Amino acid sequence: MSKLSTKEQIECRKLIALLPLDDLFALKDTVTNRLIAVESSEEAIEAIIAYSQDAEELLKRKKMHRDVIFKYLANEGVVMAPNTEKHQLIRKTIEFWSSGEISKPERNTNNSYEVGDGLSDLAALGKQFCQWFFCLLNSQNPSQGHPVQDWGPQHFWENVSLRLLLCTGEQRVDEFSGAELVSKRLQALAEEERLLFCPNLEGHGLKCMSSPHGLVLVAVAGTIHRDNTCLGIFEQVFGLIRSPMDNNFWKIKLVNIKIEAQSAVADRQLPVVTYDMKELLSLCN
Repeated sequence: MSKLSTKEQIECRKLIALLPLDDLFALKDTVTNRLIAVESSEEAIEAIIAYSQDAEELLKRKKMHRDVIFKYLANEGVVMAPNTEKHQLIRKTIEFWSSGEISKPERNTNNSYEVGDGLSDLAALGKQFCQWFFCLLNSQNPSQGHPVQDWGPQHFWENVSLRLLLCTGEQRVDEFSGAELVSKRLQALAEEERLLFCPNLEGHGLKCMSSPHGLVLVAVAGTIHRDNTCLGIFEQVFGLIRSPMDNNFWKIKLVNIKIEAQSAVADRQLPVVTYDMKELLSLCN
């Protein structure tokens, strides 16, 4: 019988499932001293769970690579600096398992994002919007194995604009306009390029403000992943305007994304928003 708690068993299964098959079966051999034969990855995972003494011992195993633990935490909404060492990730994982569940954003089947009045608490609006948006976008990534949610142009204004700045040694700027085109380009980031966006919704990772003309600007920073690799960090600015034709739901009027490769940010701590208020307001024009 496993000595892991019920919650630890559930979370360990999710984490172990991220391992490449070779590492998974090698870990099973190590944990069971090669005494247990298995015929599938599911049986291997259950053997690892059953024969592990405790969660910390399991996480410290050589085959439990740092990048796998990092990705697991990112999937669960726990943001860590890209250069965080394995022992720090293990400590954070143990803390996460001993605490309550991180609240997940509720699914919204409406045409856009809905939350209270919004303007009375911009920080709450920005945080809830980002939870909704990135949950929706990340669900388009086939590697996540989650149900695909209802992505589409209905979440954007018809004249929405997208500016995508890639900093990977040299800078490249792509610009798109129109709800259909912007929606498809953003979806392709997750669906075709298999990118996973993990926003930092605490402290300086999130900044919100409103313009005199009713546009709410939400700026967020975070890390970008593919499979078990952290590719770098992103800063993303959304412009939101209520739609009186859609029950006053918030719809996206502009999107500005800056992506920096991991090589450019290896020495940086938690991703933070670098735009100041003046720069954010300039995006309104």
